[in-house]
Amino acid sequence: MRKVSLVLLGAAFGAATATVATNTRLISAVVAAPSETYRSLNLFGDVFEKVRSDYVERPNDQKLIETAINGMLTNLDPHSSYMDPKSFRDMQVQTRGEFGGLGIEVTQEDGIVKVVTPIDDTPASRAGIMAGDIISAIDDETTQGLSLNQAVDKMRGAIGTAVKLTVLRGSGKEPREFKITRDRIQIRAVRTRLEGEDIGYIRITQFNEQTYDGVKAALAKFQSEIPADKFKGYILDMRNNPGGLLDQSISVSNAFLERGEIVSTRGRNAEETQRYNARAGDLSKGKPVVVLINGGSASASEIVAGALQDHKRATIIGTRSFGKGSVQTIIPLGQNNGALRLTTARYYTPSGRSIQAKGIDPDIQILQDVPDELKGRDSSKGEASLRGHLKNGEDEKSGSQAYVPPDVTKDKQLIAAADLLRGAKTAAQLMEIAKDVSKDAEAPKASAN
Repeated sequence: MRKVSLVLLGAAFGAATATVATNTRLISAVVAAPSETYRSLNLFGDVFEKVRSDYVERPNDQKLIETAINGMLTNLDPHSSYMDPKSFRDMQVQTRGEFGGLGIEVTQEDGIVKVVTPIDDTPASRAGIMAGDIISAIDDETTQGLSLNQAVDKMRGAIGTAVKLTVLRGSGKEPREFKITRDRIQIRAVRTRLEGEDIGYIRITQFNEQTYDGVKAALAKFQSEIPADKFKGYILDMRNNPGGLLDQSISVSNAFLERGEIVSTRGRNAEETQRYNARAGDLSKGKPVVVLINGGSASASEIVAGALQDHKRATIIGTRSFGKGSVQTIIPLGQNNGALRLTTARYYTPSGRSIQAKGIDPDIQILQDVPDELKGRDSSKGEASLRGHLKNGEDEKSGSQAYVPPDVTKDKQLIAAADLLRGAKTAAQLMEIAKDVSKDAEAPKASAN
């Protein structure tokens, strides 16, 4: 029997985005369970019946079952979960790049609902919601004890209606209230502009169904607008990009490559082991590329950065990425039964690196100057900090700066990328400058009494 399943990559499953790529595969035959397993299932049935018959108030049978399923899946790893029919439908809509909501990518750490990033030009970003904010209450109802999906459902609603978020921010966790009006979220996955007159700047905010087409159009636009003799190259900005569709990350990588492996996936079952190679035809025409990443760059964006880094097709500038190196498969469970979001494979860069819980280290690490009021909340803890994450040896890494200045004139990573492409500074010079800045930051400060 064949079933349609969906493969996804992303750091979080949140209020504003979802991450899926279609893939049809044969569901492997179920291996017969040992007798102890059946006895345990009988125990579950006994407990379920006792709760139904004896609990102080009549429980909702469907909710009991869904909660039990979620408990089983969340015990596996942070990215496996059950989606009820509504959540499954919402996810399918979201991957098309248009949906209703606030425009927040959220995750859950130790029961706390945390903002991964507000999506550009949405009600959340305009209201001032920031990456790292903790959402402690929604319409004055605490989020403590809510599942991530329950919190997301409370933030969603009819377009034009308002919702109040209570947010804890900074090292002191000062509470702030935001009243935000829900709107139709139309995700522009790709934003472009000329950086000066000689560099094409491409920002990818997420990998949805529109991403590759957006990148392809951007490459053609720049090639027609910038004279070939003046064209210095491209800046591909994937900072704070939480991930998205696997097939889109492969296509975007392919736009800058002529040949070679892009990514491979390896799972427990043979059908989860795949190798994806570039097709001939570098759409960027071989122009130099600088990729910007930081602690908020996860999964599908890490696939692109890893492929271009391993093929030495791009110089990577910024800070270490999030480190999500696993693949989830969305398996529909039949009509009106929702779907199973299950981790089924790890992915590897062309050189065979697993970035799970380690991330991608940039070729040139450059830290941003963080305003005093944001210090202490300018970093992403990364995959390695998530409870129950897939382990990857003893050299796991967590914590990386994820701040991007809203003023481009203060964006040190962007400035370094432009300097490198224009030849104003070499990679060695940029690394030396970054090293000196790090030493200054670590040096003890004298004080006068």
